Amino acid sequence: MHESPRLRRLRNDLAALERLRDESTVLRFRTSGKPAQQYAIEFRGKSLARVRGRVTVVERHEVEIKLGASYPRTMPEIRWLSPIYHPNISEIGMVCLGGYGTHWVPSLNLDELCGMLWDMARYHNYDVRSPYNREAALWVAHQTAFAFPLDPRPLRDLRAALGRVEPAPPVPPRTEAPAEASEAEEQAGKTGSKAGRYAEFVRKFATDLRSITPTGLATGLLPSSPAPATSGGPEGVAAEPPPAPVASESGEEGLVVLDDRPGEAGRPPHEASPPVRLRAADEEIVFIE
Repeated sequence: MHESPRLRRLRNDLAALERLRDESTVLRFRTSGKPAQQYAIEFRGKSLARVRGRVTVVERHEVEIKLGASYPRTMPEIRWLSPIYHPNISEIGMVCLGGYGTHWVPSLNLDELCGMLWDMARYHNYDVRSPYNREAALWVAHQTAFAFPLDPRPLRDLRAALGRVEPAPPVPPRTEAPAEASEAEEQAGKTGSKAGRYAEFVRKFATDLRSITPTGLATGLLPSSPAPATSGGPEGVAAEPPPAPVASESGEEGLVVLDDRPGEAGRPPHEASPPVRLRAADEEIVFIE
């Protein structure tokens, strides 16, 4: 069976109000007709009413909404049934919706219209420049007794409360502490210190020594040295060669003893240096001052 756009809209408005009721502690409603074409809306929250000449807070409000035969092309009939003191609601309950009153938008759903009415009731939305109740507009413009909005809750307060629940912050991943550096690396990191410079020298010197096999050093098979340069003396007289390492008589592999011969005339002999033991490339090298 074909369903007219109006009937489809009426069903959609009823479903929207039922969802709104489940998401709100403010709104309750009753309906009349099948499908529903008349609503009695109840707002449970703070607003103002003038009772015996005194403006007081009231916490229950009733609004009647009638959906006419030309709805949604025309605006619904809205009447405020309970007492209320508001610049844009007349004493007989006529409601001014501002621009929606003169330029109704058919796409405005019934649940959105109820949200506008609740914002008016709690004084979150009011206009004193074009009032329906001039006395209320003057009072609102000069009053200091109440802070607006009177009720901080939005119409969908339950959904808003759930939306404010923040998820637990993610736990940052724990990183393993880096392995402690060796003493030589720590000393090298201390720039400008004597121990740091010494450790860097030891590291570079050990790298150079690993490129020389201990067997070649023990047997005296060292790389050939450049030809000695002539001294500043008579022409053709070669300068005394520098002391060369001599293999140990004990024949122990990897042990080299530096020759302690005196230098040129007038120069004191070198101080005796302790033997330096060269070990295999994968073993630790120890230097003794």
